[in-house]
Amino acid sequence: MDKKTKILATIGPASDNENIIENLVKAGVNAFRMNFSHGDHQYHKSNLEKIRNVEKKLGVRIGIFQDISGPKVRVGKIDGVFKLNSEDRLIFVKEQVKGEQIDNKTYKICINHPDILKLIKVGEYIYLCDGSIRAKVVLANENSVEAVLENSGILTSNKGVNFPNTKINIDIITDKDKKDLEWGAKEGVNFVAVSFVQTSKDVLRVRKILDEFNSKAKVFAKIEKFDAVENIDEIIKVSDGIMVARGDLGIEVPYYEVPNIQKMIIKKANEQARPVITATQMMLSMTQNERATRAEISDVANAVLDGTDAVMLSEESAVGIDPVGVVKAMSNTIKETEKIYPYNKFDDYKFFDETDMIASSSCALASRLGAKGILSITGSGKSAIKMARNRPNIDILAIAHDEQTAHFLTLAWGVNPVLVKEKNSVTLLVAEVVKALYEQNNIDENYTYVMTAGFPTGVEGSTNYIRILKQDQIEYYKNILNKK
Repeated sequence: MDKKTKILATIGPASDNENIIENLVKAGVNAFRMNFSHGDHQYHKSNLEKIRNVEKKLGVRIGIFQDISGPKVRVGKIDGVFKLNSEDRLIFVKEQVKGEQIDNKTYKICINHPDILKLIKVGEYIYLCDGSIRAKVVLANENSVEAVLENSGILTSNKGVNFPNTKINIDIITDKDKKDLEWGAKEGVNFVAVSFVQTSKDVLRVRKILDEFNSKAKVFAKIEKFDAVENIDEIIKVSDGIMVARGDLGIEVPYYEVPNIQKMIIKKANEQARPVITATQMMLSMTQNERATRAEISDVANAVLDGTDAVMLSEESAVGIDPVGVVKAMSNTIKETEKIYPYNKFDDYKFFDETDMIASSSCALASRLGAKGILSITGSGKSAIKMARNRPNIDILAIAHDEQTAHFLTLAWGVNPVLVKEKNSVTLLVAEVVKALYEQNNIDENYTYVMTAGFPTGVEGSTNYIRILKQDQIEYYKNILNKK
């Protein structure tokens, strides 16, 4: 692998051409994000088919990441454009009305989730238009909320609203989300990102819905609300992965706290062996410009050094002028930064189970042997991810028993899901793996490898087998099948 930190790119009008998708993968994309806040099922189906065509052509596994919309709070329809000034007043009413100007300094509007109004208290803040407009609540009751603006701005229909001090407690899964999840289950997406998570119950609810649809997709919790930060430990425990969604998060908490929160979440996710994605505005200037700013390059580099498993592109790859150029710039930044990465964290984390011990020991052994790679035969993918938790400066080649598990590993740091093999006895399975990897040129008999597996094979949490493979052992396993 030429880089260990993965790239998740959002697909959109600028990148939904099959040739561009192929070039994006060649430039370093490991998985594609489908943003279900835009586009219909037909559009996403078309893109999914294009990605799978590219996957087949290039002979690599590409993850499909479904990002559902969630209950985004927005203002309702507005009569024209409101040119707001500091000290103007906004009256939020419970009824669904068309926003209008009442007098020179007063405007009446509604929101699409009116039940939130009864939860708002005097002294709390309301942010509009992605945080660009800030208002402080001065009057509040069940039917209306009145807030005074502290800055100027332009407000139009359907703009986003944030409540950084209010526990809104709304259902995070809309009827649209349920239909989208059912579609994703049918189409076999590999990941589902849950927007506006507040507690672990939100993640468990989505997992239950996915189970009802017989979906094997891994659930990633998007951390973009202040109460999600407060509940981060319990959210990480029930999630398959985490996304640090810095856009809304930067509105929900003071902007200067975001870097520390990012580092804290990445560290906690690493400790629990949960893949973590750092997202939003990583190379935003390249949406319109050919070059990234030095600050953006540093942002990507710092996320890599923090220990993120993946970095994400949004507008840059979805609607930008040069999606492939953005990925190349991000990939080059990752590779250069990984030259100074603090690898080999064998003793940095607690052992929560025996698999943690096996993973740590295997990585340490491979490092001391100067091994070319670590071969991880994994039923659920967890042992490979726990291997990655140790951040060895050695490639981790994962061998899964099914394609869903293999695709899950497309967003795991340093893991290359190279092979899928059915469950078998350990000896025969190892022989099949060694033979297949050798024929694919993924291993070379002139180098040393460390292999891990579980006995019995395919049982989650059963990894208990470590084997050193040198030339003689590789030859032995290659020949077992021939003898049979």
